[in-house]
Amino acid sequence: MADHQSPAAPEEDLVLAPRLRDLRRAAGLTLEGAAGRAGLSAAHLSRLESGLRQPSLPVLLGLARMYGTTVSDLLGETTGEPDPIVRGADAAAVPAGGWTYWRAGGNGRAMQALRLHIPAGAQRALVRVHAGEEWLYVTGGTLDLALGERTHTLAPGDSAHFDSLVPHRLAAAGDAGADVLFVHTLMQSETSALCVGAPSRTTAALPAAHRIATPGDRT
Repeated sequence: MADHQSPAAPEEDLVLAPRLRDLRRAAGLTLEGAAGRAGLSAAHLSRLESGLRQPSLPVLLGLARMYGTTVSDLLGETTGEPDPIVRGADAAAVPAGGWTYWRAGGNGRAMQALRLHIPAGAQRALVRVHAGEEWLYVTGGTLDLALGERTHTLAPGDSAHFDSLVPHRLAAAGDAGADVLFVHTLMQSETSALCVGAPSRTTAALPAAHRIATPGDRT
């Protein structure tokens, strides 16, 4: 599935683009090396670091995992000291890749917590495979969660906890979309090469329509 993207908003470029560049350099990675680990082309990552493109939420999650940080940190939503309280009124909605998310946890932790709204039809064919664990809880609407060969339909009050190395896909099951509490572990290791967009033996066996988007799919 193509990763449709739009030019980054000016206020996001001022934080996100240099943050991505600084994290890559701090990790001692070349543009080609970091792009390979993230499953992106070097040209695509260069556009993100230059502020010419806005990454989708899956790409943001993949980059955050690779650098051992959070989406909130990438977007500059950091504070001097970790705050255990996140006020709903202070959590800004961030649209990415057709989804909308709000930070629901603190920075600098081993896990990242988000609130997600998944509209009908958004990213229905995008399958993810990466190291770590995920937990989600449906608060509104109906969610289709594909895990390996099985698809589960979750209603409000239903939850799931699974190994992220199992190919998985999240999609709204109804026209109203789905609202989800989502928690995932953060990792910084060689296994991060399996993050969203990275080719792997696990995903190579999947039908083409269900594989993770590859660099050639992105324009």
